[in-house]
Amino acid sequence: MQAYEANFDGLVGPTHNYAGLSLGNVASLNNARNYSSPKQAALQGLQKMKALHDLGMVQGVLAPQERPDVNALRRLGFTGSDAQVMQQAAQQAPEIYRAVCSASSMWTANAATVSPSADTADGKVHFTPANLTNKFHRSLEPITTGRILQAMFADNAHFKHHQHLPDNDHFGDEGAANHTRLCSDYATSGVELFVYGRYAFDSSKVAPQRFPARQTLEASQAVARLHGLTEANTVFLQQNPAVIDQGVFHNDVIAVGNRNVLFFHEEAFLNKQQGLQEIQRKFSESSPLHFIEVSNQQVSVADAIKTYLFNTQLINLPDGQMVIIAPTECQEHQGVYRYLTELCQQNTPIKAVKYFDVKQSMQNGGGPACLRLRVVLNEQERAAVNPAVLMSETLFATLNAWVNKHYRDRLSEADLADPLLLQESRTALDELTQILKLGSVYSFQR
Repeated sequence: MQAYEANFDGLVGPTHNYAGLSLGNVASLNNARNYSSPKQAALQGLQKMKALHDLGMVQGVLAPQERPDVNALRRLGFTGSDAQVMQQAAQQAPEIYRAVCSASSMWTANAATVSPSADTADGKVHFTPANLTNKFHRSLEPITTGRILQAMFADNAHFKHHQHLPDNDHFGDEGAANHTRLCSDYATSGVELFVYGRYAFDSSKVAPQRFPARQTLEASQAVARLHGLTEANTVFLQQNPAVIDQGVFHNDVIAVGNRNVLFFHEEAFLNKQQGLQEIQRKFSESSPLHFIEVSNQQVSVADAIKTYLFNTQLINLPDGQMVIIAPTECQEHQGVYRYLTELCQQNTPIKAVKYFDVKQSMQNGGGPACLRLRVVLNEQERAAVNPAVLMSETLFATLNAWVNKHYRDRLSEADLADPLLLQESRTALDELTQILKLGSVYSFQR
């Protein structure tokens, strides 16, 4: 049976802002407190989704979270009407208030880890929402993320949903941003590569010193168990602590894989050779496996972070051609552009690069790969997906009109405390759940 890799991109939320909340994310910190444009960010994201749809890809939309999260503020002791809660928090605890206004759910690479049916013991597609415990603003996401995923993939005959891991740093889980699947064909069993930053229960092991390692080995192992994976089709590989300390907060900032290609920087992994040998050993012998390693001399870690060379999408088009979906920052950087141009001329499966403007996302610390959750589906599973979330000419036009109707052109930090913003956001999201036929996934609807 034929299988496809579908991409589900996060729709940028109405409170998209630059709060600089993410320690270890250089781009996020560098742009803290700047004015943002929620409307421009959402429209840029939709353009990227539509472009991939036009290339023949299966492309879906993942709804944003409700922000500001007034329920979280009430749990923290702020009282009164919603407007009073917002204004109290903004005045008394501005750092907390900025956190509950974060639009970080746009980066759906952190939404969940997904294992396709070809890999799992019960032959179902498994979803585990990421708990994102390392950052308070992101730890608010998993319950709503789980509801949204269940509304998108509702057929129990084909899909299995798990609760997110315990809300504790020992089981810090960042989702697909630290997970890559390699296979000879999407329909066949593959090797699932889990990349972790540290050991939770053994402090004697090497770990980064400057920035936090957000993913633990124990979390990765737990997700693999939940998904019914085996030792034969999993590899656990530690991210190089030195690159985490340089601002590589997730593995997808330093490596990306697709089918039979793993594209990575030479400094990406600790115990690199041992890990690559294990991947090679467990990979299907009937198809060649390509390790494309970028040296420091070709592209430095700093330039890889600046341009998000590896935070790109590596996809197979319907004609079989493998291409890189890169941000325009890669095109504008002379050294990175030269490297990518030369890469396409070499004897690898990667034959082309397509550049997209996602600057509103880039400035907040996320490139094209951050914006999408990859879900491998066979024909029966694809038919079981909620069709209202799949990109089409009609949905593209509808969502563009929805954004233009509800989103603000410009948002400052001070604007986040405007009670009208909450009202605008809830009105928008209520309408969105009807467009995408999600039901009541938000707390204010329940």
